[in-house]
Amino acid sequence: MSARLTTETAPHSENAPLTWGAGASESLELSVVIPTFNERANVAPLLARLDRALDGVAWQAVFVDDNSPDGTAAAVKAIARTDPRIQCLRRIGRRGLAGAVLEGVLASSAPYVAVIDADLQHDESILPQMLGALRGGRADLVIGSRYLTADGATRGLSPIRLAGSRLATSLARSVLRADVTDPVSGFFMIRRELVEQVTPRLSDQGFKILFDVIASQPEPPRILEIPYAFSERQAGISKLDGRVVLDYFGLILSKMTRGLLPPRFLLFGLVGLSGVLVHLAVLYAERTAGLRFEMAQGGAALVAMTSNFIFNNLITYRDRRLRGWRLLSGYLRFCALCSLGLAANLAIGDLVHSWTPLWWLAGLSGALFGAAWNYVSTSLAVW
Repeated sequence: MSARLTTETAPHSENAPLTWGAGASESLELSVVIPTFNERANVAPLLARLDRALDGVAWQAVFVDDNSPDGTAAAVKAIARTDPRIQCLRRIGRRGLAGAVLEGVLASSAPYVAVIDADLQHDESILPQMLGALRGGRADLVIGSRYLTADGATRGLSPIRLAGSRLATSLARSVLRADVTDPVSGFFMIRRELVEQVTPRLSDQGFKILFDVIASQPEPPRILEIPYAFSERQAGISKLDGRVVLDYFGLILSKMTRGLLPPRFLLFGLVGLSGVLVHLAVLYAERTAGLRFEMAQGGAALVAMTSNFIFNNLITYRDRRLRGWRLLSGYLRFCALCSLGLAANLAIGDLVHSWTPLWWLAGLSGALFGAAWNYVSTSLAVW
């Protein structure tokens, strides 16, 4: 059955209190977790839509705001002063949708938790269907799917983003042990205990929390998908960028290793590979200019180390990004620690080479040890 797309304009003004539905006297049944960043204009319309859709349900809305500069948290708190169903968790110094969703779920107490974006692109009118499936024991997880109908995602996504979304979905399905049409959906409802039991294995990076929740389950959960039409954004701007895409591929690779390699380590490694290319390019340029090898090698190593620091700060640790004086002190610590990593690389390589004539094994051993040292030490001491 196709879901009805709610298109009417919300009559609720930002400062007008909402009223409890018929189910208010009952114990809390549903927590709606809403991660936000610069979504002030969408707060009141979204709550009005939820109020209509969840009439008769004892629900609460938990906004998790990443310290939005547009005053999103203030807008939520203004409504929360007159409506006990509304909560706001304001995160300082932490960023990312996955981490926000996790904090919202862990802060909730209802047996069922829904996750919905604040951009009004998800169809809140199917929430009762989702809740009914969980109540009736027909599913542990209900997903709002953009791909159960041929045109479900076409209205809300540009051709480029649609192609990217389909690629992300295809990659996710290749890893999961469940047949799901939209495993990267940001719109779903789940039994809260299902998330809590795998929380230690979940990544707080990136945007694709649903994929991580499914992939981390010891046994595939019972999943039901409900189709809906993905709408165009009403206000604000999309948070999807190239760094989010890299986060996602890091998560995919991590799940392929069954969590042996964390997503952040894989991103750190990709940045390291880019540093090798930078090193070789600078070395070639300096040698072409006539510099002696020793000087060219040292200059290339410094440029590559600087490049690695910049990209790790922008990508690998973007949720802990250093700024101002902390950026300078972090750079100096990064260079010092990576210099130790290089020394360890050479020492381990020499040691292994003394045991075996296989030069490639010795070189690989040194490189892996050096990479592990650089990742662990800079993670602790720099970011």
